[in-house]
Amino acid sequence: MPGVTGAGPSAGGPRGLVARLRDWTAGSTYPVVTGLVLTALAFLEFVAYPPDSLTIALGVLVSAVCLVWRRSFPPLAVLAVAAGMTAFAAGRSLYLVTIVSGLVGLYTLARHRVQRPWVLVLAGTLGAAAVNVVHIASWPEVSGLPVPEIGAPGSLGLFAETFVLAVVIVGAVSMGDAVRTRREARRERVLSQAKVIAMERREAAAEERTAIARELHDIVAHSVSMIAVQAESATYTTPGLSPEARDGFQQIAGTARASMTELRRLLGVLRTPGGEMPQIAPQPTLGHLPELLDQHRAVGEDAVLRVTGERVVLPAGWELSAYRIVQEALTNVRKHASGARTLVEVDYGTDRRLLLRITDDGPGYAVDGPGAGGHGLTGMRERAALVGGSLTAGAGPDGGFVVVAELPW
Repeated sequence: MPGVTGAGPSAGGPRGLVARLRDWTAGSTYPVVTGLVLTALAFLEFVAYPPDSLTIALGVLVSAVCLVWRRSFPPLAVLAVAAGMTAFAAGRSLYLVTIVSGLVGLYTLARHRVQRPWVLVLAGTLGAAAVNVVHIASWPEVSGLPVPEIGAPGSLGLFAETFVLAVVIVGAVSMGDAVRTRREARRERVLSQAKVIAMERREAAAEERTAIARELHDIVAHSVSMIAVQAESATYTTPGLSPEARDGFQQIAGTARASMTELRRLLGVLRTPGGEMPQIAPQPTLGHLPELLDQHRAVGEDAVLRVTGERVVLPAGWELSAYRIVQEALTNVRKHASGARTLVEVDYGTDRRLLLRITDDGPGYAVDGPGAGGHGLTGMRERAALVGGSLTAGAGPDGGFVVVAELPW
C-alpha cells in the first residue's frame, strides 16, 4: 500500500532477501560463521563415517578451520587446500567438508589474487597428480590386484582423479578470478563516475564564479569607480568649497579607491582556477584596525579602539576574519546608528582565545525584523565559524547594539 513503510519487494520480497544476503556475505562475520559451520559439519561426518586415520581427521579439521580467517588473511587458504588434499591422499574417500573447504580455499586464493590464476591452477593440478600417484601406489594393498601397466587397456582410468580434480580446480579458480575482475571493474567505474561528477561540479563552480565576477565588474566596480572619479572631480569643479568639504570629498574618493582594491582582489579570486588566492596584495590584519577606525572617523563617526593583552600575530585566516568582523560591525553602525559613539575592544586572552567586542550607544536595531534582511550579521557569523569560533549580536544592556565574537586560536 502506498505510504506504508517497508512495503514492496525491496523490503520483504525476494529482492530484499537477496540484498540482505549480499550484505551479510560482504560483512566480517560471514567467513567466521561459515568456517565454524564447516568445522561442525566435519565432526558430524566423523560420527557418521569415522576416519581411518588421525591424518585424515586432522586434515579435514584443519581444512575447515583455516577458512575462518580466509578474509582477514587470504594466504591461509593455501593451508586449507593442502590439508584437504593431504586428507584425501591418506584415504581413498573424500569427505564432503573436504570438498567444500578445498573449493572455497581455491576461490579465496583467486579472489584475493594471492597468486596468478595460472600459478594456482598449475600448483593445484600438480597437487592432485601427487595425490593420484599416492592412490595408485596403494592400489595393490586396497584391491589386492596389481597396478595395470601404463599403456595397457584401462590404465588411463588410473589418472581419472587428476583429470576430475584439475577440472574442479580450474572452475574454482576461474570463478574467484572472475568475481575479482568484475568487482575491480565496478570499482573503477564508480571512481570514474565520481571523477566525472567532480569535474562537472568544478566546471559549474568555475562558470558560476566567472558569472559573479562579471556582474561585480560590470555593476559594482563600475559604480564604485564612478564614485571615486566624481568625488575627485568635485574638489575641482565645485566652486566655494570649504577646506572641510574638500577633505570630505577626498576621504570619499580614498574610501572608494580602497573598495576598488578589495573588489580587484575578490575578482582575482573568482577568476583564478580553483578559487586559489592570487598574490595581489597583502590581506588586512588586526594591525590595520587603527587605519580602519580612522576611515570610520573620517566620515564624521566617533570610534575608540581598546586593546588588552599582549599582541599575538595569529594565522592569516584568523587575522582576516577578525578584521572583517570589525569592519562589518562599523559598517552597520554607520547604517543604523550614524553619529553613535563606538567602542571596539580587542582582548588577546591568555586562554588562546581572541575576544572582539564592538559596542555602540545608538538607538539599536532589530536583528530579526523589517529592514533586517541584509547579510552582514550572517557573514560575520560565518567568518567566526570558519575559524571555529562563535558570534552573538543584539541589543546592549544599556541600549545600543553589541557584537561579541570569540575566536579560539
